[in-house]
Amino acid sequence: MDTAQTVLDSAFWISAGAIALLLVLSAFFSGSETALTAASRGKLRTQADKGSHGAQRALDVTEDNERLIGSVLLGNNLVNILATSLATALLTRTFGESGVAFATLVMTLLVLIFAEVLPKTYAISNAEKAASAVAPIIGVLVTILAPIVAAVRFLVRGILRLFGVQIDPDSQIMAMREEIAGALHLGHSEGVVEKEDRDRILGALDLSDRFVEEIMLHRSHIQMIDAAAEPADILEQCLTSPHTRLPVFKDEPENIIGIVHAKDLLREMYAQIGGPEGDASALRKFEITTVAKPPYFVPETTTLDDQMRQFLRMRSHFALVVDEYGALQGLITLEDILEEIVGEITDEFDPAEQSLVKKDSDGNYTVEGATTIRDLNRAMDWNLPDEEANTIAGLVIHEAQMIPTTGQVFSFHGFRFEVTGREGNRITAFKVRPLS
Repeated sequence: MDTAQTVLDSAFWISAGAIALLLVLSAFFSGSETALTAASRGKLRTQADKGSHGAQRALDVTEDNERLIGSVLLGNNLVNILATSLATALLTRTFGESGVAFATLVMTLLVLIFAEVLPKTYAISNAEKAASAVAPIIGVLVTILAPIVAAVRFLVRGILRLFGVQIDPDSQIMAMREEIAGALHLGHSEGVVEKEDRDRILGALDLSDRFVEEIMLHRSHIQMIDAAAEPADILEQCLTSPHTRLPVFKDEPENIIGIVHAKDLLREMYAQIGGPEGDASALRKFEITTVAKPPYFVPETTTLDDQMRQFLRMRSHFALVVDEYGALQGLITLEDILEEIVGEITDEFDPAEQSLVKKDSDGNYTVEGATTIRDLNRAMDWNLPDEEANTIAGLVIHEAQMIPTTGQVFSFHGFRFEVTGREGNRITAFKVRPLS
């Protein structure tokens, strides 16, 4: 039988048609894999909520990515191998031994162009649309191939376990926050996301990973009322303080016995003197403890997310922070937590806003030692680590493994730190400059 007769043979055209059909199936599997893995679950959820059954099916199918990919790869490899085998047999019958080389070249080009690049290019450009379209068919395929995929998964995990690799089924869920954070940083670097928007979203995401001790007002800066003070002094202190709520202590600052709200204090004093025509001398018998509310204590290891929920549940805005021994460490307010999301919140009673850093002519930034690393990073768009310390002073002390003296200079994490102020054992000021 000559070559011409072979080409006109019906078996030739049947085999060629089968190869073409298998290439179409291969393109379907390749495009489906790309579409379902590249599609945004957030966008699919939005479409599903609007009534899209395809989007809902895509969400269901991608719930178990390992089973999905196993089924699609099984189908894809099956049709690719079968198509290549048919092409090899067909071209060998047509061209003899050289048909193997022809089959390799032809199938490589056909699979690469029509079964891989073309469908995947379309799928990645229209991920959600393509995912919704193919999900019902892929869902049936996943169900049919489930026993085979389960056996393959068991074998693969066994082999990986031999090399010490453990598969975490919750890894995708745990990586979601990192994925969002990475997308925000990438969007900001490309100019798509504003810095303020990035900081607000990242601040909200970080609430469950940060603790009240990181943002509390240290006890050395808390304004307190002495329960034994004269009523006139207490009134003057409340009127001159920028704060609405003040802790009340007895005998020593560590012994907090209550919290006074300025409105409660003024209302009680007004009632005690008997109104506008009353006798102000009656205030001499005033007891601050009569208007003080019980203090609310929280451990310093409470997360900001939990503390915000507690504030909302208790309808409270103010808490005192204690350590594991019950010693007072500082105080935290609901406003402090909200500022971690939206930035600094000021009103007409707050002191005039001061710049967090000041730049001199040499390119150095003057920073107070008590400035938190997080605030400095957000203000300057730096990446100083805050795992080991909350403040700039704490970071320098941690890295230096000592309490530096004025004038000492350190370089770490890509920055130069010069100590410019120290009071006792407390570092009060630095000059910071990026080394790059």
